[in-house]
Amino acid sequence: MLGLFALLALAIAAAGIGGIMALQVSQRVHEIGVRMAIGARPTEIVLMILRQGMALALAGVALGVIGAFVLTRAVKSLLFGVTPTDPATFSLVAAVLAAAAFAACYVPARRAAQVDPLRALRAE
Repeated sequence: MLGLFALLALAIAAAGIGGIMALQVSQRVHEIGVRMAIGARPTEIVLMILRQGMALALAGVALGVIGAFVLTRAVKSLLFGVTPTDPATFSLVAAVLAAAAFAACYVPARRAAQVDPLRALRAE
């Protein structure tokens, strides 16, 4: 049951990251169209969007790990079979969240790379 709740929380977090990235990309369609019109390749656009999204996601993961280290003292009596600061658990959770963030950032990045520059410039 606990694993199911953890999976549900991961899905909600990934959907939130994907929604934020989709909103960010949709607000920058004009800029992306200008970049593509002056010669930016689709791979450069994808890398730009991924770099910005993953910077935010990794900062969030780092703050989350720090917060988890601080708060494990509060739930120390509820943990069985693991130490409060189990490095394997913390690193696995951070890696899974980073992978989910990458997947959530990749879809809007690919969509941004397929923007037609003329249509994006006319949209404004």
